[in-house]
Amino acid sequence: MTRTALDDLEAFVLELNGVSAEAILPLFRAENDLQDKGTPGAYDPVTAADRRAEAAIRHLIESRFPEHGVIGEEYGEDRSDAEFVWVLDPIDGTRAFIAGLPVWSTLIGLRHRGTPVLGSIGQPFLGEIYIGSAAGRARLVTRAGERPLVTRKGVELEAALIATTDPEACFNSRQARAWTALRRSTRLARLGCDAYAYAMVAAGTLDVVVEAGLKCWDIEAAVPVIEAAGGRIGDWSGRPLGRTGGDMVLAGDAALHAAVCAVLQSPSGT
Repeated sequence: MTRTALDDLEAFVLELNGVSAEAILPLFRAENDLQDKGTPGAYDPVTAADRRAEAAIRHLIESRFPEHGVIGEEYGEDRSDAEFVWVLDPIDGTRAFIAGLPVWSTLIGLRHRGTPVLGSIGQPFLGEIYIGSAAGRARLVTRAGERPLVTRKGVELEAALIATTDPEACFNSRQARAWTALRRSTRLARLGCDAYAYAMVAAGTLDVVVEAGLKCWDIEAAVPVIEAAGGRIGDWSGRPLGRTGGDMVLAGDAALHAAVCAVLQSPSGT
């Protein structure tokens, strides 16, 4: 895939963020038709904003690139074996969204022949789009302009700032012990930022994010952003993530990623 083709698709990703924002923002901190799509005892909120945003993104993709496939959290798979496949989470962090906290984000990723090549993490209430591609460019686009994204490098484990969404809800007992061991080995932990924490690693303000049980739409859009910004992303053993998601470690550089994985796999963490 050429750099020119990726540049054109980057411009399209910015358009997709725009139509998504138009669907979401009128419902943020407002009546949003909140529903629970989870099973009994497993609360899984969804709002009209989730559904309207994904529908708007899909409509624009279909009108511009009808041969492309789409995988989305709200409306499932369509031509998922196509050469180009978009992977969508219209609102990652719906719990934050319904609480009125501006740490939710819109995740838009693109696979080419099965490999993530382009992605964005958008936070329209703050006017931010974190975007990166396989061409090696990562940038933050705001109303005021744009700047490059670069992860923090050379951070030792004991100085690292780490994050996860909710260790009580998202980790099993073994994973919770591993998270506790990691938290004791690092400087500071923050909770509840969902995929917005990925953007903060790309921006160099956080160093590590650890999550478990992710779906492809929870993480795939972040892969090109993090890698183009200089970071490393893989599973808890340090292996590449598969196309279905899973347990994830995201870090500012390869050395820190390896150090985090060592703690998560150590006897004290298991």
